[in-house]
Amino acid sequence: MATAGTNELIRNRKARYDFHVLETYETGIALVGTEVKSCRSHNISMADAYARVEGGELWMYNVHIDEFVHGNRFNHDPRRRRKLLVHRSELRKIKQQLDAQGLTAVPLSLYLKRGKVKVKLGICRGKSKGDKRETVKKREAQIEMRKAMQNR
Repeated sequence: MATAGTNELIRNRKARYDFHVLETYETGIALVGTEVKSCRSHNISMADAYARVEGGELWMYNVHIDEFVHGNRFNHDPRRRRKLLVHRSELRKIKQQLDAQGLTAVPLSLYLKRGKVKVKLGICRGKSKGDKRETVKKREAQIEMRKAMQNR
């Protein structure tokens, strides 16, 4: 998944299990200095993270970035909402999809690209229990096929 010049910091594995990803966007993220340092040391949790359009801006919620060990009094709040940086035209598209079609915006991964922290944001539709079972069956079948090929 990581291409030349990118370095994945964390992947939201639960998102692909719980949702069908219909479209993805690459967004920037507004972070303070101690958050960037904490991200570079992989102290991030994206469980139950989501994004929402509020007041003409895109905000990301429930991403936990640990306080930086050497941050002293200048440390950040680990659970604060963070602004996602997108072009106005992309923001308009995202807002239309979230409003009209009843979809949700879920951060899929955080990664470094040319020294900047980026977010891969997915426009998603929730899966039913049956869909989740089907996903598990497909994954198990792929594992079985790999094992069979290795045993040959």
